[in-house]
Amino acid sequence: MPENIDVTGARRDQPRRGQEHFVAPVDEGGLGAVDAVSTTQAPKSLWGDAWAHMRGNVLFWVAGAVIALVVVVAVAPGLFTSIGPRACDLSQSLSGPAAGHPFGFDFQGCDIYSRTVYGARASVVVGVLATAMVVVIGTIVGAIAGYFGGWFDTLLSRLTDIFFAVPLVLAAIVIMSLMSTRTSFTVALVLSLFGWPQIARITRGTVMSVKNNEFVTAARSLGMGRVGILLRHVLPNSTAPIIVYATVALGTFIVAEATLSYLGIGLPPSIVSWGGDISKAQNSIRVAPEILFYPAGGLALTVLGFIMMGDVVRDALDPKARKR
Repeated sequence: MPENIDVTGARRDQPRRGQEHFVAPVDEGGLGAVDAVSTTQAPKSLWGDAWAHMRGNVLFWVAGAVIALVVVVAVAPGLFTSIGPRACDLSQSLSGPAAGHPFGFDFQGCDIYSRTVYGARASVVVGVLATAMVVVIGTIVGAIAGYFGGWFDTLLSRLTDIFFAVPLVLAAIVIMSLMSTRTSFTVALVLSLFGWPQIARITRGTVMSVKNNEFVTAARSLGMGRVGILLRHVLPNSTAPIIVYATVALGTFIVAEATLSYLGIGLPPSIVSWGGDISKAQNSIRVAPEILFYPAGGLALTVLGFIMMGDVVRDALDPKARKR
């Protein structure tokens, strides 16, 4: 029998049926193709995948442009107008648009464009402060209740239910009417005092879901303390729904501040705000309705920008919503 033939009759230099070996193709440069496992692209992280989804969404860029414009106007209103919001001339009362005054004048002869530009600052400051306080309070309460459970969860959940049962605007009206001094900080503090229960519930549910994952069990088996696991593993993996809610809540708090200022119990008249200007414009709405349109339009555009951004972020961080 020839040396290169075995007892089955097959040549030894040829593989048997079912035992064929895969031979990597050779590219033009003479190098073997890279193994399929090594060429597989590593999966993106949650935030990387979310960013890839958001940057391909037109609403993300529209909302981002609106928010960026509002922030720039609030931080540096002098870039958009050289006229002070309190530079009023009664002889120009209810006058129409003129050179250097594109929106005309209000009842007191103040430049409407200037007041609309400067009114963005109060709304943005109150919205950012209130959202930051709500995120801090709600995250702490929800994380402790959801992670430790037991009587912590029972006590904090009942406390959350008590505050959740009180309407935000109604509670703010009662508290603000008792204050003699009203500033942007006090308005934000009152709004955050009754605005944290929703984010506390969201954080509690997310933490309860994350704490049962394998990486938490592995960290616990390595001897890491409960507080360390909460701060280093559970909370960082629970931030997605918090960020989504905070984006939408910022617009909600801006509306709440405008409502309080419209009722005369929010920011004082010395602080230019959209809600205050809307309240003053209602007296002249039959004669000059545009006085009401401009501050209301700035308020609506700002809130719309934050709500659209919240929807885009929610869809990007929620694969189920993305499939829908």
